[in-house]
Amino acid sequence: MKFAVKDVLIVNLIHYPVCPSLELAVGAGRHADVSLITMLLQDDIICLYIREPKGEGWIHVPPVKRVLVINIGDVLQIMSNDRYKSIEHRVIVSASKNIVSVSIFVNPAPDAVFGPLKQVLENREKPFHKQVV
Repeated sequence: MKFAVKDVLIVNLIHYPVCPSLELAVGAGRHADVSLITMLLQDDIICLYIREPKGEGWIHVPPVKRVLVINIGDVLQIMSNDRYKSIEHRVIVSASKNIVSVSIFVNPAPDAVFGPLKQVLENREKPFHKQVV
């Protein structure tokens, strides 16, 4: 698979303004990233939530200074043949503080073909995914 820095790194800077009426705002609704991995530099406000493993509730991700949160994306889930799962997550806005989110998405090149890695399937494991572009 091809990984060329000019093709694969996307940086997102997102500002979520204060919202005194939280019922009127979403932030970022529940989603999983299509990337290989996502690196997230959080602000000092609890705003990131990940889906519980059984999908029944949400767990807040406490912000830690000078630490990156690494989210597994859909591409890594496919390449690992579901050994690593893409993380469903969401962002909730704050009623008292602005939130600034810095995300770095690592993706395969746009024309890369990928699927479960051969090394993952060494023990005659059945692939759960086909090759995709």
